[in-house]
Amino acid sequence: MVLTRDFKETVKERAARDPSFSRAMLDEAATAFLNGEPHVARLILRDLVNASVGFEQLATETKRPSKSLHRMLSENGNPSMDNLAAIFGAVRKKLGVAFEAHAVEAA
Repeated sequence: MVLTRDFKETVKERAARDPSFSRAMLDEAATAFLNGEPHVARLILRDLVNASVGFEQLATETKRPSKSLHRMLSENGNPSMDNLAAIFGAVRKKLGVAFEAHAVEAA
């Protein structure tokens, strides 16, 4: 099956026009990270940064080089906790939301 649109462009456009979609992506990235899936969290964050803040603005906000941020959120990236906190913080600020974590019983 041939895709007629690039997935990343579709996500970017949807996130730009639908704030609830962007918030859901941020929530999913945070949940994935807290549930031991940092690989998934990085990839979702990368798409969300592209769709919302942009890597150049993220570099300004976090005081880290744009290329380093790209590497951190790549498939093989390994951001430190400080860098991850800064990235989540910048995206959270851009979307105008706060985090509130709740533990639930495992299924």
